[in-house]
Amino acid sequence: MAAITNMQIGKQGLTSNFIESLKNHFKNHQNVKISVLRNAVPDNSSKKEKVKEYSEKILLELGNKYTSRVIGFTINLKKWRKEVR
Repeated sequence: MAAITNMQIGKQGLTSNFIESLKNHFKNHQNVKISVLRNAVPDNSSKKEKVKEYSEKILLELGNKYTSRVIGFTINLKKWRKEVR
């Protein structure tokens, strides 16, 4: 089982296809690093807040076995064996 894989959020933002692709990545990987590109954040909104918002939406879609950490414009996701409280 490979340890980490990389993905990107582009100008379309979070789509159902992106979430499905993310779930497929977790079948073979324990960690996923997601880079949020500049096109994914509208100019009139706070860029850091939008990245945090993406992280929260991803965790809602994936469930309780996942945690995230936001560093700059990168979201690091980790899958745990047990549910995280």
